[in-house]
Amino acid sequence: MEDTVLSHEVIIASSDPLTSSLIKKLKAEGKLLKIAPKVFTTNLNDTAENIIHRNLFYILGKLYPEAVISHRTAFEFKTTSEGSVYLTYKYTKKITLPGITLHFLQGSAAIEGDYPFMGGLHISGEARAYLENLQAGYGREGQSKVIGQKKVEERLERKLRTGGEKSLNELRDKARSIAPIIGMESENMKLDAIIGALLSTKPMNILTSPVAEARALGEPFDSRRLDLFMILMAALNSKEFENFPENNVSDADYANFAFFESYFSNFIEGTEFELSDAKQIVDTLTPMQARNADSHDVLGTYYIVANKKEMSVTPHTADELLEILQRRHAIMMSARPDIMPGTFKTQDNRAGDSHFVSWQQVRGTIKKGFEIYSAIRHPFAKAIFMLFMTSEVHPFMDGNGRISRIMMNAELTAAGQSKIIIPTVFRTDYLGVLRQLTRKENPEPLIHAMERLRLFGSKLHGMNFEQMRDYMESCNAFKDDTEHILRF
Repeated sequence: MEDTVLSHEVIIASSDPLTSSLIKKLKAEGKLLKIAPKVFTTNLNDTAENIIHRNLFYILGKLYPEAVISHRTAFEFKTTSEGSVYLTYKYTKKITLPGITLHFLQGSAAIEGDYPFMGGLHISGEARAYLENLQAGYGREGQSKVIGQKKVEERLERKLRTGGEKSLNELRDKARSIAPIIGMESENMKLDAIIGALLSTKPMNILTSPVAEARALGEPFDSRRLDLFMILMAALNSKEFENFPENNVSDADYANFAFFESYFSNFIEGTEFELSDAKQIVDTLTPMQARNADSHDVLGTYYIVANKKEMSVTPHTADELLEILQRRHAIMMSARPDIMPGTFKTQDNRAGDSHFVSWQQVRGTIKKGFEIYSAIRHPFAKAIFMLFMTSEVHPFMDGNGRISRIMMNAELTAAGQSKIIIPTVFRTDYLGVLRQLTRKENPEPLIHAMERLRLFGSKLHGMNFEQMRDYMESCNAFKDDTEHILRF
């Protein structure tokens, strides 16, 4: 029995005489350490706080087997920033453990729909947790046992988005059935009103969350993406950027740059041509017979980026932004009717393990993004923002990378600034810095990379096709991105 006890990190005292005797013996031998009332550990090296955190729910299951993990803890399933955990029990009491405060709230024991957990513990079922988190929530210390109505609304909006109206109706029915059992009829009335507002069957004046309000109005948006847009905007507006005036002022020079712009933008997306073949397609405006759709991808991109008038158009309203995106996409992807040119996606898309904005939130996210874009000052900063926003939303079934780079360079052309080319050799770096912002909320690598590419692009002027090709070859622009770096 001693070996069995010593194999566990945490030992809980009990009324069993053998267990009590063994704990007393091991403690006297220095093999057990008491870290909280009735709680002992065999780990003599780590801190009590770490041990308690690591074994918290096991400890709770042993000490309070009839408790229900409830309120915000049922949703978050972790301690709050203040170290609090909330449970419903047979009495109201606050108990302090090393690094953690247990808040016991008198209330109903486990009911049908609550989940068994760690022996005798339960976790509030979904409907019960929603009702609990609509209670008035702040205690004497200013800590809240609930996530609050705003976050409840946001969770319900996500549930509606992923599970449809049926999921909210089922939740509402379950909440209605359990509310009298746990004494939460008033909270049920509030939940019913919120769900009704989200489904547009009841007034929306009860809603407090912008995300929920947008859903009720029919234009839901992705709040996490808006957080990323705000992070990028703040970083961009905190910097001073140089001006690089456009030196490819003649139509011929602008078109020459546009060819390479189109060539590389398609190459990055996997539409790969020999440079000579791509040049012939553009010069003759004739697609290769064997690769008709791919040829039109290059031509479609070129039609836009070589048109200085079109590339000088930037949005002044959110609706204009939506119209510009759809118009340019319709031109660029005109040879691919299967991906609905000019039409926003009607199902969710992803790249590897990267999930983009839900199709239902495209318009709302772009409109909200426009508000942030409008607060950016420098045209180069606007260009970076437009690139990232369009790429992050991924509003179309295909062609999103290309349209995001078109939108970026349109900001620069409209401001009389030199455009940006992203050569093949920089592909991995480019995609990597976009991911840095998406996954780690770090905008600096993206800004730094685009500054480097902008400097590279500013040097591409006053050359004919052969001169520009030769210069870019000397910079490794056409090289494999896993073996070379961009030099200039």
